Amino acid sequence: MKNELLLLFLQLNLVFGTVNKCGYNLLQQCYCGLQFHDNRSMFVVECAGLGFTNTDMLRELPDETEMLIFTGNHVGTLPSNVFGENRNMTNLRIIDMSNNGIQDIKGKAFHHVIGVTRLILNHNNISISAQYDKNFHHPRVFSNFINLEELHLTNAFADNTGAALADDLHDIFVNSNLTKLYKIHLEQNEIKNFKDDRVFCDLPNIHDIYLGNNNIPSLNFNITCLPKLRYLDLEKNNITKFSYQDLENFDKLAYPYRTTQNLTLDIDGNPFRCDQAINNLYNWLHKTNVKVRDLEMLQCHQIKYGTEYIMNLKILAESKNAKISQALTVLLIVLVFILLTLLSAYAYLKKDSVKSSLSPIFESVTRKVQYNKIESQDVYV
Repeated sequence: MKNELLLLFLQLNLVFGTVNKCGYNLLQQCYCGLQFHDNRSMFVVECAGLGFTNTDMLRELPDETEMLIFTGNHVGTLPSNVFGENRNMTNLRIIDMSNNGIQDIKGKAFHHVIGVTRLILNHNNISISAQYDKNFHHPRVFSNFINLEELHLTNAFADNTGAALADDLHDIFVNSNLTKLYKIHLEQNEIKNFKDDRVFCDLPNIHDIYLGNNNIPSLNFNITCLPKLRYLDLEKNNITKFSYQDLENFDKLAYPYRTTQNLTLDIDGNPFRCDQAINNLYNWLHKTNVKVRDLEMLQCHQIKYGTEYIMNLKILAESKNAKISQALTVLLIVLVFILLTLLSAYAYLKKDSVKSSLSPIFESVTRKVQYNKIESQDVYV
């Protein structure tokens, strides 16, 4: 029994050692082996939190690598040909390079990665504009990802570059040929205005756009050029109102303009003003076919006597409706009182003519009553 257990332990140890050894010196600290991702088994190379300061080890990636997790390191620059100049990473599908302190991505950093469908560069410090006389703007930075479906750029860019980022994004999209891109994450990047309102129009297959936690003041980009858009995240921005045109543009991405899936919209956490525009928005919310998430949580802001008040849209609308109903009730009572007063005044002024008109009727009724009383007494005698 002891020998069998020892043999089993040796076999497990051999399997474990084989799975976790990448077979290359520069990758010896990394994990290489099969893991379960996206509902299937994938060959994964994971170099997470190892303090690497360059990407030399990535030139030794095994050819069968399907998913690369290279996160939590300290790499300021992604050089040209990260995976080697003459290598075709045909099996590679997912690249995650989040939280590496990346500042610059060279124009040909990603080469021969045509099979990659998901690229994750969240929480870096990427600069895409001129800095210290060096051009960090590489509009073809994603040009080799011709099959890319998901691009994750949450908090990916350097602080205080929101304006530059907004200006350059369109150039990047145009020059990168991202015709299959399905989903893009751009949260937490201090984005304000887009220089070109057609910034996303060169992404013909885009379904989901995430722009939450930026500084966008309005719907300052075109969405009518995105016929497949199904989800737009605008939560926690700086939007104070939507114009009639904005609301119409949202409607154009829902039934009856579109017979496929209606647009889903996330606008919670914006400082909407409690004015006529919020009334228009509230009325639109209750008749549109666009699905608005967290509808019951929407709020508007009002400053009165130097104090800011935050009110729930539903409660505000119900309060206004109650006030209107109460005002109508009071108005009705006042009108009835006025009518009765006018009738009383009219009757007083015309009392003589009214009396003369009613006298014959009164006398006739009186005679009839008296006659009935006499007849009645005769019956009971």
